[in-house]
Amino acid sequence: MLIIPVKDGENIDRALKRYKRKFDKTGVVRQLRSRQAFTKPSVTRRAEVQKAQYIQRLKDSIES
Repeated sequence: MLIIPVKDGENIDRALKRYKRKFDKTGVVRQLRSRQAFTKPSVTRRAEVQKAQYIQRLKDSIES
């Protein structure tokens, strides 16, 4: 459970924004969405490799 202490005189919108940021960092929504459908380990591995290739291409284009 997330606890967000609200200071005296603090705007509730600011506290809500802190709560949303903290909730996003926990990754609960991402985990729920990923668990809705099973993905084979080979598909997951392939996606990781493709992401690494993409990042490497970006780094290579910046260097040259």
